[in-house]
Amino acid sequence: MKARIDIAGVAPEAYEAMLGLERFLRGSSLPRATLELVKLRASQINGCGFCVDSHSHDMKKAGESDERLFSVAAWREAPYFTDAERAALALTEEATRLADRGGAVPDPVWEEAALHYDEETLAALVVAIATINAWNRIGVTTRMVAGSHRRG
Repeated sequence: MKARIDIAGVAPEAYEAMLGLERFLRGSSLPRATLELVKLRASQINGCGFCVDSHSHDMKKAGESDERLFSVAAWREAPYFTDAERAALALTEEATRLADRGGAVPDPVWEEAALHYDEETLAALVVAIATINAWNRIGVTTRMVAGSHRRG
């Protein structure tokens, strides 16, 4: 597989804007483990091999357990996630799969997330979901190659 285009090289201002969102997220009150779980789950849903690879390796390097990494795709049936993480994963799935149903993100999903996160953290969670979905669309559309960031 070969990438179609290098967005960072061709549109550096756009790439830098995306990195600005990442800087915001790293400085936010959203727990780092939750942020990475959100990134991995959205990337799995969107079929972005580059992002699944990248975030799995980042999580492993940060000390994430194999059980949690292997179970993200089946988080509802796995005992390895906190209630707050489950709420974040549910919101991630609903906000990532907008086209799969006619309605908006269901109120019960939003309300569950709001039980676990204050407004500032909830805002960061929404930005995190939107940001990884944008990265996934860039990665899938341009066919970014999984593992290429470690080899290059």
